[in-house]
Amino acid sequence: MNFDTPITIALSKGRIFEQTLPLLAHAGIEPTDDPETSRKLIMDTNHPQVKLVIIRATDVPTYVQWGAADLGVAGKDVLLEHGGEGLYEPLDLQIARCRLMVAGAAGATLEGNRLRIATKYVESARRFFAARGQQVEIIKLYGSMELAPLVGLSDLIVDLVESGNTLKANGLVPLEHIADISSRMVVNKASWKMKHGTVMQLLDALQEAIGKAA
Repeated sequence: MNFDTPITIALSKGRIFEQTLPLLAHAGIEPTDDPETSRKLIMDTNHPQVKLVIIRATDVPTYVQWGAADLGVAGKDVLLEHGGEGLYEPLDLQIARCRLMVAGAAGATLEGNRLRIATKYVESARRFFAARGQQVEIIKLYGSMELAPLVGLSDLIVDLVESGNTLKANGLVPLEHIADISSRMVVNKASWKMKHGTVMQLLDALQEAIGKAA
C-alpha cells in the first residue's frame, strides 16, 4: 500500500493497541520499534509517511480534534465522554468490546432521586439518568469503582463490564445497560478533506481486515 501524503495515527497502549496492530498490519503498517519495550511517544513505521503517536486513551479524540493526529483509535466510551466535536467516526473496528452498565449491590434499584453515582463516565451517566427524568449526584472516580457502593460512597456505579467477574467478586450485579462499547477509528475533519484519498485507502484496508477477522 502506498501513502501519498503523511498521516499520523493516535493510539493508546494496552488492549486497544494490541488489538489494533493486526488490523494495521493487514493495511501494511507496522511499527519499526517493538511497542512493548519502546518508550518512544512518536513511533516510525515501515512507511516513511506514516507515524504512530502513543498517548493516553482519553486524549485520543482531543489530539484528533485539534489536528495533532489525522486519525486515532478510541473506545466508544471515550468518545461518548468527549462528545465527538471536530472529528468523524467512520469505522467501528469491532475490537475491545464490552458494555457500559449501571451496577450495584444485589437488591439495589435505579428508582428515586438524588442517587449517588460513582463513575469516571460522568457525561454518559448524567445523560442516562437525565433521560430517565432523574436528578442524580455524580461522584467522579478514576479506578476501583466497585469499592464505592461497598463503603457507602455511592448507591450505584456506572462502569465498563466485560465478563462481569469483577462485579461478581465484589458482590455487585449489573442492573441496566447503557451502551455497547467497541473501538472506533476517528478522523480529523480537515484531514478527511485534505487527505481524503490516503484516509480512505487506509479505512478500506481496515474494513477488509475486520471482515476477515469476523
